[in-house]
Amino acid sequence: MSQIDKVVLAYSGGLDTSVIIRWLIEKYGCEVVAYAADLGQGEELDPLEEKAKKTGASKLYISDLREEFVRDYVFPAIRAAALYEGYYLLGTSLARPIIAKRQIEIARAEGTNVVSHGATGKGNDQVRFELTYYALMPDVQIIAPWREWDLNSRIELIDYCKAHDIPVTATLEKPYSMDRNLLHCSYEGGILEDPWAEPPKDMFLLSVDPADAPDQPEYVEIGFEAGNPVSIDGLRLPPVELLTKANEIAGRHGVGRVDMVENRFVGIKSRGVYETPGGTLLYHAHRAVEQITLDRETLHWREAQIPLYAKLVYNGFWFAPERRMLQRAIDEMQKPVTGTARLKLYKGNCTIVGRKSNQSLYRPDIATFDEMKATYNQADAEGFIRLNALRFTSGPKGIGGSFEDEFE
Repeated sequence: MSQIDKVVLAYSGGLDTSVIIRWLIEKYGCEVVAYAADLGQGEELDPLEEKAKKTGASKLYISDLREEFVRDYVFPAIRAAALYEGYYLLGTSLARPIIAKRQIEIARAEGTNVVSHGATGKGNDQVRFELTYYALMPDVQIIAPWREWDLNSRIELIDYCKAHDIPVTATLEKPYSMDRNLLHCSYEGGILEDPWAEPPKDMFLLSVDPADAPDQPEYVEIGFEAGNPVSIDGLRLPPVELLTKANEIAGRHGVGRVDMVENRFVGIKSRGVYETPGGTLLYHAHRAVEQITLDRETLHWREAQIPLYAKLVYNGFWFAPERRMLQRAIDEMQKPVTGTARLKLYKGNCTIVGRKSNQSLYRPDIATFDEMKATYNQADAEGFIRLNALRFTSGPKGIGGSFEDEFE
């Protein structure tokens, strides 16, 4: 690595990145420009300016990326019905590329191609950050302290802070790490590393315990246009306000909690606990409107792409051409997904109870079992079935003959 004069650090104000500011200055003798992305952390951002400067940063950028995050990252993932390994709505995975994108923009403005982050060498975030760096600045130089230094535990980081008079409030009392944005809050590490241990009840920030949720269900209607949520209970809202309101509604009913052991890109199994109340509500509402507005084969094609799309996002390939290609195809097939879904929220459950659309493909006159009209000739089904069975009856014993031992 060539001479380092200035580094732009993705800074959260937490223990790791506070140590990293001082460590970069000592190891490389460089100026450190700190940068924090506002993705909806709220009051967590308030003390960052003072903390960054006291720790040694020359300046701090705080970029409000909330609108772009929801509009250009969260909503595209909802249109894609993205769900990693059947559970995870990708809250952290979607946040990392937009954070890294803005970091590269700041590096260019600061006249440097050197960036740094606080992700460990065992996790997914290092991949997500760095793939984005390379995609947007091919000649980037990356400093990943966790892959270089000899500080290998939280205790050692706290001791480093004490030795260097770094102002952090971290203690050993909080037995897990967390990451929050407008879409979700994630929890991992510490006591959660035991996959048999139930998360503590007081850990969650965005949702009440389902057992403590209201004893009466709440109904909510979500309106969509071309696959994007645009209204709640008839009130049109811009993206940030809509997701915020969805979080409030679903959160008070304990909706959106997930506890899973996932497969990290680097090959490690990791236990993650997530709460995504508003995202869960929007996910199910979107699927409900799709059910009546999308052609069967179009919907089935998209269903087949969900694992691939979610894997690309989870692994950090947001800016890869294959993810962008998939997105364009998905967005094209989402054009008719316009309508309203009605959901029932109760004690942690989010249940679809209604859907309607001017683009609906649902035909009650054909689907009904009550009155057999001339719109559907039931006798046609015989030929349909015979044609589909043709390959089963081609051989001397039929295709089923090779399986006859299973039925003896």
